[in-house]
Amino acid sequence: MIKIAINGVCGRMGTRIAELVAKDRGLELVAALEDKNHDNIGKDLGQIVNQDLSGTIISHELQGTPDVLIDFSSPDSTVERLKSCTEQGIAIVIGTTGLDTQQKESVAKASEKVACLFSPNMSIGVNLLFSLVETVSKIMGMDSDIEIVEAHHRFKKDAPSGTALKIAEKICNATNQNMDDITIYGRKGITGERPKNQLCIHSIRSGDIVGEHTVVFGNQGERLELVHKAQSRDSFAIGAIRAATVLAGKPPGQYRMEDVLKELY
Repeated sequence: MIKIAINGVCGRMGTRIAELVAKDRGLELVAALEDKNHDNIGKDLGQIVNQDLSGTIISHELQGTPDVLIDFSSPDSTVERLKSCTEQGIAIVIGTTGLDTQQKESVAKASEKVACLFSPNMSIGVNLLFSLVETVSKIMGMDSDIEIVEAHHRFKKDAPSGTALKIAEKICNATNQNMDDITIYGRKGITGERPKNQLCIHSIRSGDIVGEHTVVFGNQGERLELVHKAQSRDSFAIGAIRAATVLAGKPPGQYRMEDVLKELY
């Protein structure tokens, strides 16, 4: 039985992960965590989510002895939980987006003491997309006009999405380009002809879109598009839970979703 803690348990992702953990006989939810000022602190998670989770009290303090903490919260909250995990020897799976350079360095530092997996997108399909993008970029290169279009719900707080930035990183690594030198974010005004060696990311925020990413490789006479559309948050939640099962008992280090895919498939 793998013991799971969830930080950001009252968020959209946190609640769904809690529901799926409750249905898995190989997992046990031992801690439901939220910000200390959250309205639901002290309440029974079963009253907030569903009755299958009754008896689990939402708290700020990390109690019990979880094997893995799954974190879908805010950057500041994630960094705070990193400290607790390193002190208590708890592996951590991080799906929080919007971390700055210093906060990402905190993840790297924590990985020296515990197993850490930090990914902007836990979806199995999206991680296959990362691999496909890298392969196509190596073949078609910057001779193609490469554009990334990402779409999410109106409540998402960061843009571009972490997934879009990861796609851009894969493209730049595959084509030996410096991401800061060639990437722009949207266009406005009289921009002139599209230059070579340019990568553009477009962000859409509308309604309840779960998450869509399209990578366009445009050439004269043809266009190749790689598309991933999330139909529900279950794809992210299932991926995060699978990552947690892989990290349980692992030695300290920085792990990737690629490592999860290799072990599971």
